[in-house]
Parts: sequence; C-alpha cells; structure tokens
Amino acid sequence: ADFVLVWETIPWELSGQQDSHENGGLQETSATIHRAWRKKFLDKLHAAGIHMEKHMTRMEKKVVHYLLLSAPWSVLCYYAEELQLRVPLQVLPRQTSNWSARVLRRLGIPNLMAQEVPNLPLDYYTCPFKANKLHWFLGSDEKDTFFSTTQRHQILYEILATTQYGHSREWEMGVDQLLSENVFTAAFPLHEARHHHPPGSHAAASAAPPASPSPTPCLSLQGPYKPRPEELAAGSLSQRQVLFQYWASWGKWTKYQPLDHIRKYFGEKVAFYFAWLGFYTGWLLPAAVVGTVVFIVGIFLMFSDVPSQEVCASKEQYWMCPLCKTCPYWQLSKICSMFMAGRLFDHGGTIFFSIFMSLWAVLFLEFWKRTNASLAYHWDCSEFEDIEERPRPQFMATAPMTIINPITGAKEPYFPKRSRLHRIMAGSMVIIMMIAIVVMFVVSIILYRAVAAIFLSSSGYFWFVASASRIASITGSVVNLIFILILSKIYISPAHFLTKWEMHRTQTKYEDAFTFKVFVFQFVTFYSSPVYIAFFKGKFVGYPGNYLSFLGVRNEECSPGGCFIELAQELLVIMVGKQIINNVQEVAIPKLKCWWHKHKLLSTKKAGKEGESILVEQSPWVMDHQLLVFEGLFDEYLEMGRDWPWVLQFGFITIFVVACPLAPLFALLNNLVEIRLDAHKFVCDYRRPVAERAEGIGIWLSILEAITHLAIISNAFLIAFTSDFLPRMYYEYIHNSSLHGYVNFTLAYAPWDFVLQSNTTCRFRAFRDRDGNLTLTYWQLLAICLGFIIVFEHVVFFIGRVIAWLVPDIPESVEVKVKRERYLAKEALAENKV
Repeated sequence: ADFVLVWETIPWELSGQQDSHENGGLQETSATIHRAWRKKFLDKLHAAGIHMEKHMTRMEKKVVHYLLLSAPWSVLCYYAEELQLRVPLQVLPRQTSNWSARVLRRLGIPNLMAQEVPNLPLDYYTCPFKANKLHWFLGSDEKDTFFSTTQRHQILYEILATTQYGHSREWEMGVDQLLSENVFTAAFPLHEARHHHPPGSHAAASAAPPASPSPTPCLSLQGPYKPRPEELAAGSLSQRQVLFQYWASWGKWTKYQPLDHIRKYFGEKVAFYFAWLGFYTGWLLPAAVVGTVVFIVGIFLMFSDVPSQEVCASKEQYWMCPLCKTCPYWQLSKICSMFMAGRLFDHGGTIFFSIFMSLWAVLFLEFWKRTNASLAYHWDCSEFEDIEERPRPQFMATAPMTIINPITGAKEPYFPKRSRLHRIMAGSMVIIMMIAIVVMFVVSIILYRAVAAIFLSSSGYFWFVASASRIASITGSVVNLIFILILSKIYISPAHFLTKWEMHRTQTKYEDAFTFKVFVFQFVTFYSSPVYIAFFKGKFVGYPGNYLSFLGVRNEECSPGGCFIELAQELLVIMVGKQIINNVQEVAIPKLKCWWHKHKLLSTKKAGKEGESILVEQSPWVMDHQLLVFEGLFDEYLEMGRDWPWVLQFGFITIFVVACPLAPLFALLNNLVEIRLDAHKFVCDYRRPVAERAEGIGIWLSILEAITHLAIISNAFLIAFTSDFLPRMYYEYIHNSSLHGYVNFTLAYAPWDFVLQSNTTCRFRAFRDRDGNLTLTYWQLLAICLGFIIVFEHVVFFIGRVIAWLVPDIPESVEVKVKRERYLAKEALAENKV
C-alpha cells in the first residue's frame, strides 16, 4: 500500500446513547452527510482504478477504519505523464558534493565528518516520463520498482486532491477539504515497514513484531525504524532504518547528513531544508572560531587597557552626577569591573569582526546559491516549475463566484482582486496594531528598568545601590524574553486567520503571505529591545539641570560601563535563553505526545479480543496513525518547531555581532543539536509527509538577503555611535597616543546653574562646556562618525558586489551536465528513431 485513509465511526450499540435527542439528531444528520460524501469519494477513487484494502480496529467507544490505497501500473503511467515526473535514462558517475570534503582532501587531512552510508541512491540522467517511450527508460521492465515510493505518493495525492465528492458545487473536491470537514480523520503515506519490499507489493503492508520495549516512550510503537543487530550486520536495512541509524541518532552529530537518502525518503522540499541547515551550520564554524579568538583577544586587552586602569585607580578623583532625582553622587572608581567588562566587547578586534561577518554573510549566500543549483540539478528539480497550481481546497469551498481559467479553460472558483486588496489593507492595519502592542511592551520594559533603578538606588541597601542599574537591566532582559515567548505564541493564530481571510488562491501564495506576516511580527518582537539599547538608549538624556524625561520618568542613561555591555547581555539572554527553552520543548513535547498515543493504543488493546490486539500492534498503518501529524515546513524554517527562528538567529549573528562575538559559537552549538532533534522528529515522531518538489528554500532566500544588507548598515551605525572605538581613535591621534587622560577627556563638568543649586561639582559623560553647550570636539566626532558610516558601507557593499560577480550562481560543471542531460533526453524521445 502507498497511502492510508482513516475515519472513525460510532458502533451501532452506542449510537443510541446520545446526551439529548436534539444533539443526537444533529450528530446523526452530519454523520449521514459525511457517509454520503465518503461513499461518493471512494466510489470515484474506485472508478479511477485505485486498488483498496480495508481494515478495522475496534476501540472502547469507536471503530477506526483504515483504507489502504495503491495505484496500478496503468494509473501510475497516466499520472506520471500528466505530472511530468522525471524518470532515469542513464546512470551517472557519482561525485562528492561536500566542499569541505574536497578542501580536506586537497590539504591531505583525514575527514572525520565523512561516513559510509549503505544503500546509497544512484544518480541518473533523467527526463520527463512518456508512456510511449517506456523502453528507453532504465528499469522499465521492473514495473514494481520503476517509479520511486515518493513518486507513487505524489501520484496518489494528486488523485486524492482532485477527486470530487459533492453534488451541489463543482469544486467540492479533494481529500484536504474532507479532512477539514472531519469526514476523514487522517490521510498519509505509509512509512517503510521493517523489511524492505518493492513498493506496491502486499508484503510491504505487513510488518515484523515491534522491537523490545525500551526507555524511549515511542519505540515500542514504532519498532520498524530501529534496526536489529542481525540486520545491521547483514546490511539489509530499509531506507527508514538507514536514516535512523546514520542520521537521526546522536552518535552521528559530527557526520555529514545523508542528503540523498533524505531526499529519496521525504522528497526535495524536506531535503532542501536539511541541506540548508547543514550548510549554514558548516559555515558557522569559521565564524565561531574567529568570534572566539576575538573574544579571547578582548580578555587580554581588558587587563592592559589604559582607560580601564585610570578608572580603577581614580579613587575619589571623579565624583559623578546622580543618575536620578533621589540617587546619590557616586565615584567613577566604583564601576571599575563593569568598565573593564565593557572592554571585552568594545575594542579594535570587534570592528574587524563586524567587517568579517558582513562579508561572511555575503559569501555564505553566494555559495549557498551554488550549492542550491548543484542540489537542484542533482535532485532533478533545476527546471522544476510548478504545474499550473491547483486552487487551495479552502479557497474552493469559500470563493463567492466562478470564472473560466484562461490556461485550462475549466470553470473554477474566483475571488475578485479588488476585494482581496481591500482585505490585505485591512489585515495590514491589524498587523500594525499588533506591532504597536509590541512597541508598548518595549516602552513598558524601558519604564520598568528606569523605575526599578530609582527604587533600588533609594532603597538604602549598599549592595542594591551599587548594582541598581545592573540588576534593573538583567531583570529587564528576562522580562523581555518572557514577553517575546508569550507574544510569539499569541500572534500565530491571528496571522493564520488573516491569511485565510485574504483568500489567496494557491498554497504557495498563502504560505508566502503567512510567512511575511509572521516574519515581520517576529522581527519586531525580537529586535525592538536590542535596537533600542544599541541606537537610542543614552542618546537623549540631556545634562545636569536640564534632564529630558518621558512620561514623567527621566530618560534612561547607559549603565556606567556603557551601552555595549548591556547590548551584549540582552543578546545573550535572548539567544541562549530562547535556545535552551526551545530545545527542552523540542525534546519534551513530542515525547509527551508519543506517551499519550501509546496510552490510547494500550486502551485499544484492552477493548479488543486478545488475538485482535496483537494484530493492532503489528499493523504498520495503525502504528503510523499514532504518530504526530506533519504540519508543513513553515514551522521548521521560521520557528524550528518552537518559534526559535534560524532566520532571526541569522539576524542576531550578523546585525548585532559587534556587541557579542560569541553569538556565532552559541548558534553553532544550538544548530548541531537542532539538526539531530529535527531528524529524530521526522524519522520517529512524525507521520511520513507527502513528498513535495522544490527548487530551493523559496522566499527565505530573499529575506536572508534583506537581513544581510541590514546587517552591514547596522554594524556601521553600532561602531560609529554605540562603540567607543572612534572617540578613542580621535583622542589617540589628536591628544595622546598612549590614551593617558582619555577618561578625563570624555567627562564634562556639571553646568554652573546645577553646581549653584546643589552646591557640589560633579562630572558626567558628554562633550559639553560649563554652560551646557555642545563643544567643537562633539561636532568633529559627529563628522568623523558620519564619514565612517559612509566609507564602511560603501567598502563592504562594493566587496560584496565583487564577491557576487566572481562567484557564479550556477557552477560550470552543473551547466555541462544540464546540456548533456538535454542531449540524452532529445535522443531518447526523438520521434523518428532509425
């Protein structure tokens, strides 16, 4: 069997015991309609030539029906031509596609990441299937194995998605619509059973008894993916067992992913996701190494830094102005440790690292395009264009009118473009309101930090007074993380609702619209607080005697150690905190769901007769039905299952990398865990998804390119306005190359008015004279900062353009192979063969 349809019914003896007559009548009516739709749908499938085999399982309060579907050879041939499925013409010599393997081989270094994976899928020259040219294709005499399992799934899904079931409207069609109406409870392709059989043979429908119970909750249910010792020794593993053994197990976390096996089992769309994730993680390695070196250099510089030594040795030399109305005057020497910690992140090395990461991002995307092109060719989807995409079932069910499709000439549902535009505009207003709520949360956190700092400073406890701004800042970061987690969860539902309401005709347009909404919202939620700290905090404070306030609270100043250390702390709390929470959720939630499914299975066992219960546990379709529903790849791309977006992670390690050189290292460690967690979910916890074809990672590439451009601009502004790098350079060249006296240079004296009022002279960080006016030094530094931004952006963008020009998107070897394949296809399909 290739596909399974599942539905549930209430046995006759229980159907009379309803809560009330009225409720029972309604349920009976809907059950009658569902029965009629199901009968018509299955009759049409039978008329289309689909083979069916029915099984039933009796539970305590319901009967579960399993219908196993398989398509005969004639149906497969018809739809293979209709869907333009590509089939093999000639075996291709296999070439390694890992750039790291090639580099290590040239350097003569043993490759610890390589692994020998059994049952390696062969590589072929292919062309679209033509039934009348069958004898030209490889393996055409083996009808059971000629079409791959994933191709058979695609064909069956195409039939299921286009079969009508209703009387009233032409577009009452498709299994998706029936699933949403609860006529069927599930429809999925079968995972491979324990012993490998040719697809379509009936042996594939039966499985060996499950593996012995194990501490992992799901293993007793899904024995077929765990190889037995004798199978491992003999090498007679099924495709799913190979994936479990060589990909989803923790022992292989340092090895290359078997991408060809993933593509053969799950299809191109899933394979591209893992190819992307593996490529990105591989490229994080050099970034993590350079970042760690920069961090270690920062530690050494911290102890030899002249301004830091001046601050620590100043004793009572610099009395600083109060940080709030009720706060005391304080000595600069008290912030010695914080000032030194600021030097960890704010030195010449981080400037080099920001340029390195900007170019890294450009290079990374250019080389991903090459890898994407190679994989797309290798997996036969380089020229993949969606067949005129079907309207979404939900669109077909709710569209208000019909129109003749100019391409197919058939009548189909239609929603006016003008109405859709109005709905998109209205939806945008809702999104803007949601973003305004996020901004309000950020403002409330800013006010919380300011009020908490004032409260702690005036508390009278020495420890609280000394660390007031630090405590307020750290607790603010934690509160911000909690807000992010809550808002991310809340927003998904309205985004789904708005995207459905906008009535997008095809699934691709629907997914693109949904992706854009969620990405914009997540982007604002995640980055608003770091952006505030990086670019706005401490910039609009005023000066003693003339402080600026917001909502009655004095504007926040940077902590005495500077805003850079705060930004680093904010990034670490969000990145590391979020990664830990998500990985715990990724492990725990599937396990809990598996436990619940297992619990339900055991209750089935009690309900049935003894002989029946053994049958239930053996049937692969029952075991697959217990698995979690695959919800699509959107969650994996944006949320990685638990709204930790690798797209946003990419933003953190490029946009704010100046403030946290260790960010790529944390991202690398997270992704090494993430790949295996996701692999385990796909192999063990999820039902098998219908294989989808794809040419790459889709709309995400455009989003990543936008983030790369944003990162270059952001790094320029961070260095110019948040870092101390340019003021230090200015002082070094104009005043003293050893930086002696730099601390005094950055501190202004409180204006005369303030001194007369308070009867005390104090210092504050600014370039102002004794009347509170900005000095010439301030304007000179501002000019230097603006000049630096322009030069930095132009140089990095120019180098990026040169890299893009030097690295062609499609490798030359791939272009040659494409031409060779076209030639072979032309030869095979030529009408007049002599």
